[in-house]
Amino acid sequence: MQLPAMHLSRFMIATALVFGAMTPAFADETLPADALPGGATTWQKKTGRMAFTHHSANMTFEKRLAFKLGEALFQRLWVTAPTRTKAADGLGPLFNSRACNGCHIRNGRGHPVDENDPSAGATSMLLRLSIPPQNDTDRELLATGRLSTLPDPVYGGQFQDFSIPSVPAEGKVTVRYDTQTIELADGAMVELRHPTYGMADLAYGPLHDDVMISPRIAPPMIGLGLLEAIPDEVLLANADPKDRDGNGISGRVNRVWDIAKDELAIGRFGWKAGMPTLDQQNQNAFQFDIGLSTPLYPNGYGDCTEAQSLCRGAPDGNDPEFDNLEAHDQITDLVLYYARNIAPPMRQNASDPDVMAGREIFNSIGCASCHTPSYQLPERADMTEQSGQMIWPYTDLLLHDMGDGLADHRPEAEASGTEWRTPPLWGLGRAQEVDSRAGYLHDGRARSILEAVLWHGGEAKPARDAVTFLPSSDRSKLIAFLNSL
Repeated sequence: MQLPAMHLSRFMIATALVFGAMTPAFADETLPADALPGGATTWQKKTGRMAFTHHSANMTFEKRLAFKLGEALFQRLWVTAPTRTKAADGLGPLFNSRACNGCHIRNGRGHPVDENDPSAGATSMLLRLSIPPQNDTDRELLATGRLSTLPDPVYGGQFQDFSIPSVPAEGKVTVRYDTQTIELADGAMVELRHPTYGMADLAYGPLHDDVMISPRIAPPMIGLGLLEAIPDEVLLANADPKDRDGNGISGRVNRVWDIAKDELAIGRFGWKAGMPTLDQQNQNAFQFDIGLSTPLYPNGYGDCTEAQSLCRGAPDGNDPEFDNLEAHDQITDLVLYYARNIAPPMRQNASDPDVMAGREIFNSIGCASCHTPSYQLPERADMTEQSGQMIWPYTDLLLHDMGDGLADHRPEAEASGTEWRTPPLWGLGRAQEVDSRAGYLHDGRARSILEAVLWHGGEAKPARDAVTFLPSSDRSKLIAFLNSL
């Protein structure tokens, strides 16, 4: 990637060089190979709650400035247009957050809306909206893949619970939890929460009668460039949509529209693998989460629909000085470089005997059938840090039917309403160290790793059932392994 030339203040340069001057320690060569989940990119120092904020450890000193500038843009608080500071205006008119890190808190997992305080807003989660096809034109657009979903005609493709002063926000996200208690074979009791999401104080009238809702918390940001560097042919080789080997696992790729290439491509980012590239994922978030125009999404009004006239008529930050965009290509390129190079942290206690035993249990009960442990990445001249690395993300990046318990009943491209992309497990044990409010699964309903495991259904049901029958000592070893990742 050709990084953009930018005019930098002496303060920005000094700050970037100071923070970039840290060099990670070398890991003990006696550690198991998967102790460094990102290969040479792995951050090897103790990091605490900042574990997900460091650059690829093999990044050259000269490139750390670009990383720090991308980080600054990731953290930028955008403001309402027009302002004298044209480089930072264009927020909204509707939005979910004023900054990327408003959802990705310290680059970690998000958390669901507070059941007892919906007025606080869904600060690190959102609701995706869509409706079934209404006519032959809709069906054709979905069939060609140019659209993955059809937006609600009034509220668009995403529910935004914040807005600029002159425009009403769309409403508030609500959640209600029903609980059930699961008894494991050894008598242990685990309470599970089943969420029901809704939308209150609707500002623009009723939603479509057939609206489909999918709650999503912000996923962790580590290792995204490494996932992007896994070749398509490797994902296709691991896919088994017709379960020809008869193991009950039928992972398949999602195929979505690559806007930059104007063609169908394999999806790998997002909870349903709905985005083909990290750049498109980033720019989609700029448009829908913050309401900013980008090279791939040039609408200055963001997700505002024709039914939202005040929203469509509000001033935007599109300016000829910046290619009539709010987040122009210099911004999106720097954010892309930053997002590609957020390093996975070194595993904790990787050599502990209980952790090693837990890994064997993880493999023996079938978890690794979807959570593929490792990949050898090819050499790539365009992605220097990721090139040739041996990585351990524990994902196949494929869609799997996870059963009705986790279903959102909302298709996205070729993903059905019960299918989800296998999430990477690296950094799993650090989630609540980075943010104590962090939740697990796509909507944050699970408060612990064990709860998340017990929600698995569909193709994962045999592995889930095996966990319920484990002796408590073995279950503790399995959780110790997952916490070590």
